[in-house]
Amino acid sequence: MLIGALAIGLVACAVDPLPSPAVLPTPTANATADPGVLASRATPADLAAIPALATRVARIETALNAVPPVLLLDEPLAELQALAQDIAVRDPRVLALVSDPDTGQPLRAEVLGIRRARAGDLADGTEGCGQAACYRVELYNHAANAAVVALVDVARSAVVAVDEYPGMQPDVPPHLVALAGQIAAGAPEVAEALGARPSPSEATMAGSKTALNETRCERSRHLCVAPTFLRGDRALWAIVDLTDGLLVGTRWTSLGKSGAGPVVTEHRLEDEVVSARYCERETDLVRGDWALHYILTSSDGLRVAGVRFAGAPVLDDAKLVDWHVSYSGTDAFGYSDAVGCPTFSQAAVVAHGGPVVEDLHGADGAPAGFALTQDFVGDEWPAECHYFYRQRYEFYDDGRFRVVAGNHGRGCGTEGTYRPVLRIALAGEHNTFASWDGEVWEDWPEEDYARQGEGEPTSPEGHAFRVTDSAGDGYFVEPDRGQFGDGGRGDDALLYVTLHKPGVDEGQADLITIGPCCNIDHRQGPERFIEPHPEPIAARPLVLWYVARLENDDTPGSQYCWAESVLENGLYVPRAYPCYAGPMFVPIRRR
Repeated sequence: MLIGALAIGLVACAVDPLPSPAVLPTPTANATADPGVLASRATPADLAAIPALATRVARIETALNAVPPVLLLDEPLAELQALAQDIAVRDPRVLALVSDPDTGQPLRAEVLGIRRARAGDLADGTEGCGQAACYRVELYNHAANAAVVALVDVARSAVVAVDEYPGMQPDVPPHLVALAGQIAAGAPEVAEALGARPSPSEATMAGSKTALNETRCERSRHLCVAPTFLRGDRALWAIVDLTDGLLVGTRWTSLGKSGAGPVVTEHRLEDEVVSARYCERETDLVRGDWALHYILTSSDGLRVAGVRFAGAPVLDDAKLVDWHVSYSGTDAFGYSDAVGCPTFSQAAVVAHGGPVVEDLHGADGAPAGFALTQDFVGDEWPAECHYFYRQRYEFYDDGRFRVVAGNHGRGCGTEGTYRPVLRIALAGEHNTFASWDGEVWEDWPEEDYARQGEGEPTSPEGHAFRVTDSAGDGYFVEPDRGQFGDGGRGDDALLYVTLHKPGVDEGQADLITIGPCCNIDHRQGPERFIEPHPEPIAARPLVLWYVARLENDDTPGSQYCWAESVLENGLYVPRAYPCYAGPMFVPIRRR
């Protein structure tokens, strides 16, 4: 149903969806002024509570199947206005600009304005329009974020000029201004910030688009406005996405003596919320037997630390240091991407919303644990040369845990190789690392690295490595061979073991890019902490570095590490074919 498309909008993915911004903790009374609140995505029930929005949903569905497939202006029209609209939306040039250029399928387009043409509307070749009854018909192509303007000579029943304005939006008509006010006034985030549910009539500037440059709405090519509620010397901005039909966030500004406040954008709002709540302080998390804290770093992704299970230390910390992305196995070109905070950061791909805690379930649907997930998304994803990375920590009720890196494409080529660099600092001062040699476990005497690939030996239980303490307790390390149910096709990973040296920073603090993008051997960065003189590691504190190798595939029917835009309900929406990598740690208990 289209109502689902409006509720989820451009963040919908047919295969693996980009989640809505995190539902952030409820702010205290002293926290509403800054940095703001990101709204959770509307549900169909939320939308149905606004009759005008439900009516709009039905009209959009009807329009996409009509001839011509254009949503007509929902305002009382004079006879000549209605005639000009009818002539414009049937013109082949107009229809070509609101259709998919490859398939001819209709894009979601609507008429937003019809008025008599003025002298300033007339260009060379259209001067004759000034002597007749000429009208300017303005359409908005939601899928392409483009305005289409047709000059119509109603006396001759002809369209005399058609122009497209990419990245531009016509003025918002009164019925959409009113709808934006209703969406804002009905949102619980607005009522909470104001202390009571306001009337839609209280909203000022409800049709203003100019203050929303650089918003995520604009980054996603959506039509957005900002109904504003005045309270004393402050103003609450409610950013409403009219393409999706929902509130995306609120922000207080100080009006000051001049009555002018700073420009509010959803992009800025999201970045400030995420930075203040997740980059500047750690967040504690306790679920079942698990306890940990997490923080978004400047360039090492989402870092978890102090991880304990049933009171026993498990991890000092873990994080995602880099993504090495190569587009040639011979010419060695590509990128080293960092992921992290959206402000004051070295990250190339920044956090989208805050971390999300989700329940995990077993194959039988029974509760199995929880996952902590953070997305890092390029502004224009899934366009070419924009990236969407996902970081996930899975914690299971039976004591297992998994450190996961995911790539949702699309990248800058069809032959990309992605190598996420995970750093996992184990808890404990007396750990010993071993690998399965085909018959027995063989302890490693010193720092080293090994490759996990097809044909490498594993224990009868399917484990390639293990780490144990002096009592024999610890974890088996189970690389991903496609057995974890998230679509992974195997990691083909390099695993490095280095000595954890207190007081010596070998990656414990935020790392700048640790290695080159495009080496195809073991030189991915962690080897610098091993070479040229490996140190003894038996019964010592250890750090594991795990570097998987993932290759994208754009072949229809077998896409992997890939994304593309598809036409759905008249809008282009992302379809992702993600690839995931990361080891599972399976507990060993001898006592």
